[in-house]
Amino acid sequence: MRSQPNVVLINCDDLGYGDLGCYGSTRNTTPALDGLAAEGIRFDSFYTASPVCSPSRGALMTGCYPPRIGFGSFHGLPVLFPGMDVGLPPSEISLATMLSDAGYATQAIGKWHCGDQPTFQPTHHGFDHYLGLPYSNDMGRQAGAPDFLPEMPPLPLVVDGEVVEQQPDQASLTDRYVARALEFMRENRERPFFLYLAHMYVHVPIYVQERFASASQNGAYGAAVESIDWATSVLLDELDAQGLADDTIVIFTSDNGSLGDNPPPWGSPEPLGGSNDPLRGTKGTTWEGGQRVPGIVRWPGRISAGRTSDEITTTMDLYPTLAAICGAPVPADRVIDGRDVSGLWFGEAPSPHEAFFYYWMNDLEAVRSGRWKLHFSKRGEELRELFDLGADVGETTNVIGDHPDVVTRLEELAEGARSTLGDARSGRIGSEVRPIGQVSDAQPLTEFDPDHPYAVAEYDLSDRG
Repeated sequence: MRSQPNVVLINCDDLGYGDLGCYGSTRNTTPALDGLAAEGIRFDSFYTASPVCSPSRGALMTGCYPPRIGFGSFHGLPVLFPGMDVGLPPSEISLATMLSDAGYATQAIGKWHCGDQPTFQPTHHGFDHYLGLPYSNDMGRQAGAPDFLPEMPPLPLVVDGEVVEQQPDQASLTDRYVARALEFMRENRERPFFLYLAHMYVHVPIYVQERFASASQNGAYGAAVESIDWATSVLLDELDAQGLADDTIVIFTSDNGSLGDNPPPWGSPEPLGGSNDPLRGTKGTTWEGGQRVPGIVRWPGRISAGRTSDEITTTMDLYPTLAAICGAPVPADRVIDGRDVSGLWFGEAPSPHEAFFYYWMNDLEAVRSGRWKLHFSKRGEELRELFDLGADVGETTNVIGDHPDVVTRLEELAEGARSTLGDARSGRIGSEVRPIGQVSDAQPLTEFDPDHPYAVAEYDLSDRG
């Protein structure tokens, strides 16, 4: 067994807590992912640091809450848009940089969404190579744009910082991503590698191959979930074929919760088919359904098969946990919010988190400690409610009047977060935050050219969200 295991980190886009069979789904067929959970550990209280993509992904890459790294708000918007002058600064030491410095070959594939300007792109943050979309797949030329949204430039497909295609056929991208993942693993079979596969699915608009669409019992959404499952099966098969399975940590998660079984925010009036069951809320909210997501880790021979854990863990924890396992020192000159949870991976240790803080942009909207979750606000409006997640995971019964001692303790924990991370709603500026990266000459990566032979001139689905 290698002293430095390979790492395959699969991060989905808007995949919900209830979208996989191993988390209770009866709509989608996910044999590969169900098998992955059966061969490793499934975390049932696994959280992203934000209910939307850019801050969530920045937190994954740095091990920090989004406000800590200036990723709470992007010129007043919750996510990054094409051509913005802000992004993940070179001063942040990413997970990929940390592993690269420890001798790992590194490859990012898929959605990045931490800034599209050159200095913010994956190849400037520790990845040797990158293939993918620099932001969401609904940020291209697309039918039915809402009135408030300016026309987007053509959607760019980027390889190592260069735009190689505009308006690509989205139904073909997962195949292309998988093919590059296999090449990378084969090219680096003799050395430790870090593969970050950030799927386009199940973010709208959803374009899928006919082979998945015809087999789905849950429309295009189910077909996209099953495309993710297929992609996972191919990667696992390749690890077996190369004799690398026992030397590889495979991690599967999502950047935030799903939009649920609702129509997209803009576009089709038909329900999407997503699920965060049995949780309340959706993507974009700090209810459990917005931030509690699938979290599966497999490492044969090191992580006992068939285990589950309801201890609080987060995507931010991957940073220090992988550092400890892979022999990469965690930066000592800055605050890191993630914790080494290898004790949970390998045994029955308790969560190292006294509290988990739910931020919407730069507002602290809720805090969880143990089984208790206290809400403070929603989208700027006060909402003080307490839930016992141990007995009421769906956040249906407010018990704030029954547990004043719990409320006092959670308020004290929240005050610590407001002091160091800030809380815009109460006018607090954090004492331990770092600035977002900014450039002075930002330009979109593409511009519309009516004479260009685009593969898809305009995506015909109007779904956005």
